[in-house]
Amino acid sequence: MSEFPDVFSDQFQMNMNPYGATLNFSLSDSTPPSPGTAPKIERKATVRISMEHLKVMAFIMVRQIKQYENQTGTTIQLPNQVLNSMGVSPEDWEMLWRN
Repeated sequence: MSEFPDVFSDQFQMNMNPYGATLNFSLSDSTPPSPGTAPKIERKATVRISMEHLKVMAFIMVRQIKQYENQTGTTIQLPNQVLNSMGVSPEDWEMLWRN
């Protein structure tokens, strides 16, 4: 019987090319870095998929999150700092999640 990894990730990186996509899932170190040093990050998993699979996954994830928010009457909020770090305006972010 094969064993499947069960991981927690607080960061991800995505690389794409015409042949597919690579998703790298990582975990930040639990202790803050010293001033002037880069934070320690440990890669936990790499998933390689086709562009078609990536697009289907993105659609299903957005749909599932919207359903969850509607069913629970909640809205999952992100701090503006997170949006800024991704270069996403609050207006663009809200447009994605409109019903």
